Amino acid sequence: MTTADSTPAAAQAGPLSSAADDDWWRTAVIYQIYPRSFADGDGDGTGDLPGITGRLDHLADLGVDALWLSPFYPSPQRDGGYDVADYRAVDPRYGTLADFDQLLARAHGLGIRVIVDLVPNHCSSEHAAFRAALAAAPGSDERALFHFRDGRGPDGSLPPNDWTSMFEGAAWTRVTEADGRPGQWYLHLFDPSQPDWNWDNPAVRADFERTLRFWLDRGVDGFRVDVCDALVKAPGLPDWPRPTHGVIEPVDGVMPPMWDQEGIHEIFRGWRRLLDSYDGRRILCAEAWLPPERAARIIRADEMHQAFNFRFLETPWQAGPLRKVITESLAANDAVGAPTTWVLSNHDVMRHASRFGYDGQVELEHGVGADDPQPDRPLGLRRARAATVLMLALPGSAYLYQGEELGLPEATSLPDAARQDPVWERSGHRIRGRDGCRVPLPWTEEGPALGFGTGTGSDTWLPQPSDYGSYAVAAQRGRPGSTLELYRTLLDLRRRYRLGEGTLTWVASSDDVPRPGDDDALHLANGPVEVVANLGGHPVPLPPAARVLAASEPVTTEVPPDATVWFTTGEADTTGEANTA
Repeated sequence: MTTADSTPAAAQAGPLSSAADDDWWRTAVIYQIYPRSFADGDGDGTGDLPGITGRLDHLADLGVDALWLSPFYPSPQRDGGYDVADYRAVDPRYGTLADFDQLLARAHGLGIRVIVDLVPNHCSSEHAAFRAALAAAPGSDERALFHFRDGRGPDGSLPPNDWTSMFEGAAWTRVTEADGRPGQWYLHLFDPSQPDWNWDNPAVRADFERTLRFWLDRGVDGFRVDVCDALVKAPGLPDWPRPTHGVIEPVDGVMPPMWDQEGIHEIFRGWRRLLDSYDGRRILCAEAWLPPERAARIIRADEMHQAFNFRFLETPWQAGPLRKVITESLAANDAVGAPTTWVLSNHDVMRHASRFGYDGQVELEHGVGADDPQPDRPLGLRRARAATVLMLALPGSAYLYQGEELGLPEATSLPDAARQDPVWERSGHRIRGRDGCRVPLPWTEEGPALGFGTGTGSDTWLPQPSDYGSYAVAAQRGRPGSTLELYRTLLDLRRRYRLGEGTLTWVASSDDVPRPGDDDALHLANGPVEVVANLGGHPVPLPPAARVLAASEPVTTEVPPDATVWFTTGEADTTGEANTA
């Protein structure tokens, strides 16, 4: 079903491991790299693996524990690489397997673990197995690898059920059979170029086990598992005439038939046994847009290690809702002995430096164009910094998305002609999609492609906004108060105070700190560190003995609006110097 395995012994970098850090993933800060947009090593305008390797010092300087690589596999790129044509190879536009091995070895040499993407729900329509299925007859073994069904109606011209695609439109596409007649339909929860695998078929399970072994043998430290809660569909594929966007919850006690079915847990347990059979602690992180109590079922002790907390990501900048989701998330995950995995931005949603610049909640995946209402950039960055200071104080692990350490805003003025997200066309140009958070990073203030590439040209696969140079790494490194320096300070203090392995306690109001109500501020403690996040319109006083460790904005005796501060009150505590904006 894919290319032959080839793992030269000299190329196997091996995982990072020691007796002291077997549970590294429980507290880790992990940095997501979107390969097309991180760094370009050959100057062709598209990011690649050598470009990433050449910039790994930035991650080491930032202080992250691991990196996660979004797909770099052969792909037609109809969905940014999440349409995989070969799971055990490297797309030539990104480099070679040797380039991957060099990246892995360099990262491990810097003490950075490497997690790669696994895309098991669907493949590319260019995958050899799907091409074989199209050429085969209905009822064949080749078609049994996917969800092929006869259509409804007397001539089979209606889809087999009423499911809709996450990218708009029907979740079914009809094929033309070898004799030229309209034939069966195949299921795709996303784009028609992404047919869903049939995980009821043992051959599919066996082939993905080979894929896991291929990358584990090369030395990767784990997998982020894309759309993992959709692998198993309800028997009979029953109708479900309801939308399923955003965090997916039961309706009248029933989960949608394409999400979070009981059969997924057997698959995850098999993967966990496989990973546990390897030296070092290799991990699985679930991408599952589920509420905390449902996501926690995926990270029980014998299943996955982590699950993104998308409920937290979706929560607006309001104290009451944030306190609720933090409390519920910790309770749900504590019940199964798993850490909570916090996240504010990724390659699928509007960057939080722009998202928080809107007064109301915005559609995370809808995107913004030049003629749409624009975010308040100063307000968005101020709140984004405050939200990050809050997130990194919470016990558990956290994921950062490339560029957020620069305060990088969403690219909201992309020409529509440059858009590549399939939802733009699938929605009839109604939803602009996710391209705005995927624009290549600025490394220098000036110069071709703002340092993204090594060539003399300025073209990049998505155009960079003209003002991105002001956010560049070179413009912020070493500059007190910059967002980059704030992140470096936070990660250093988080490690020194061991906040990831701590315990959260909500601090009540007192005579010393007349804290406003839950609609205005959050006050918590994690070990010796206290945190006040002011989400209201008036300053919030700090305790008289507070010694500020870090803050998203300048503070004296009060926390200004839309700011978060870390402080201690212990007289003997001399762990670090204060760092404010």
